[in-house]
Amino acid sequence: MRTVALVAGMGKAVAVYWVNTFTRIRDEERLGLYVERAGPAMLAGGGRFLARGEPLVVLEGQSALRTTIIEFPDLDAAVAAYHSEAYQEALRILGDAATREIRVIAAAPPPST
Repeated sequence: MRTVALVAGMGKAVAVYWVNTFTRIRDEERLGLYVERAGPAMLAGGGRFLARGEPLVVLEGQSALRTTIIEFPDLDAAVAAYHSEAYQEALRILGDAATREIRVIAAAPPPST
């Protein structure tokens, strides 16, 4: 896992967004079992699903597979959810059934007034 210093100097917790993009799915059945367990693990970790499913349109790139966006109250919560026992169990079930890219990004700062 690679992390980058975020939102330096803001002095407060900033909401973050977990973006999970599947780049290859090899086993739909195991993917389904993963989804059944991963969702509750994310919710238990403070996550809130904002969007999930296949893209409506791909404007750039090749992957037209499942994408999920989950809001967390802060980076610590997102990382803790990833490392939680419940999510790690979901990952063991998924195994090599899919290839994904997961990124956690900070919310955009509010507009200046």
